[in-house]
Amino acid sequence: MTKYQIIAATGCPTGIAHTYMAQEALEQAAKRKGVTIKVETHGQIGIEHELTPEEIKEADAVIIAADKDVQAQRFAGKRVIDVSVSKGIKDADKLIEEALNGAGEVMAGSSQNETPNEEKVDSSKLGKVGHKIYKDLMNGVSHMLPFVVSGGVLIAISFLWGIYSADPSNAQYNSFAAQLKNIGGFAMNMMVPILSAFIAESIAKRPGLVVGFVGGLIAFDGGTGFLGGIVSGFLAGYVVLGLVKLLSPLPKSLDGLKAIFLYPVFGVFITGSLMNLATEPMASLNKAMMGFLAGFENSSPLVLGIIVGCMCAFDMEGPVNKAAYVTGTALLAQGNTSFMAGVSAACIAPPLITGVAVVLFGKYFDTNERNAGLVNFILGSTHITEGAIPFAAKDPLRVLPIMMLGSSTAAVLTYMLGVKVPAPHGGFLVLPVVTHGFSWVMAILAGAIVGGILLGLLQRSKARKAAA
Repeated sequence: MTKYQIIAATGCPTGIAHTYMAQEALEQAAKRKGVTIKVETHGQIGIEHELTPEEIKEADAVIIAADKDVQAQRFAGKRVIDVSVSKGIKDADKLIEEALNGAGEVMAGSSQNETPNEEKVDSSKLGKVGHKIYKDLMNGVSHMLPFVVSGGVLIAISFLWGIYSADPSNAQYNSFAAQLKNIGGFAMNMMVPILSAFIAESIAKRPGLVVGFVGGLIAFDGGTGFLGGIVSGFLAGYVVLGLVKLLSPLPKSLDGLKAIFLYPVFGVFITGSLMNLATEPMASLNKAMMGFLAGFENSSPLVLGIIVGCMCAFDMEGPVNKAAYVTGTALLAQGNTSFMAGVSAACIAPPLITGVAVVLFGKYFDTNERNAGLVNFILGSTHITEGAIPFAAKDPLRVLPIMMLGSSTAAVLTYMLGVKVPAPHGGFLVLPVVTHGFSWVMAILAGAIVGGILLGLLQRSKARKAAA
């Protein structure tokens, strides 16, 4: 068995790009330091390069670079550095250095116990409270996303036969289209329960899963939307942690009974009762928010587009970006496909901006930047914003405003042109089911060209100053 000096786990909410960029950055940084490392990735296809108990036991240090749950309780007793996935990309050399110098904190708890306990609750102090809450939320989002993608695309395809193709009483009715819409509807309806279940699972591990799922079902049934799913997930998770603490004096021999009977029964009862009380006000709040955003889309597309564009480009797949993305995904699940169109446009634009810049001003970029910019045409077209991060990281104070302007341009035009996008991911791959798809592409290209020219001019200015 190979002994690794450092082991790591990476994971981002979507599990598509950040996860693997952090893996590569850590591996390259370790190589430069001459140390051995194994990086476990928690992507959308599951866990890859899974760490074995022996590898964990033999490692000198652990790095967690993740914005989702990566089963950190396995590292109990090890010295752990816990940071966001973006830091794993940007500060990989620093993290490796800190790991070698004994930085981080020893994680409390027992890696042999699958259920949460008081020691494991304390382990959350490894990160800031805000980051812990964000990781819990994003764990729910990452598991929810495939349901929304699959359901949204299938429902959108059903509309190719007509808007009323699933209505047997309408002349547009088509049995296959109705089947597609029905299947897609089942997937979309799972969004809130799955979101809630995996938020609770991130907080309280396996005992929280069933409690969160039931709480999410109550939230969905009460019409509370994704807000109810978030509330029920956090409520379920902390109810289970409360039960763990309350029942801790019971004999050790009853641990199996607690996990399979006491936690789920009391957890579901308490969470369900509280959710029943909270359903009505949350449903009203959800309805008001939907109305507010719909009003913005119709009356102030300029203001909404600027807000969405700036949020999506401000930290590119960071917390601010995810706030806009999660809102768009949640509204999509409730039938609002226009808000997501602006969010997608704003997320696609930044990589394309770098591509336009290196094409128009190629001689002012080095070889690696030119190659990265060309690759970003592919990444951007498939809604992978992270490709723009290396460009922004070199000069964030000047590059990020350019990215925000380009993204805002794309989002504003998208809202003004009435584009509707039924899928929260996929980029131009979902064009066949986009309403006003040509207009959407033109809006994104306009934003990319505006931003690309400005980024190229900035690079030219820097190159001339360096030459002088």
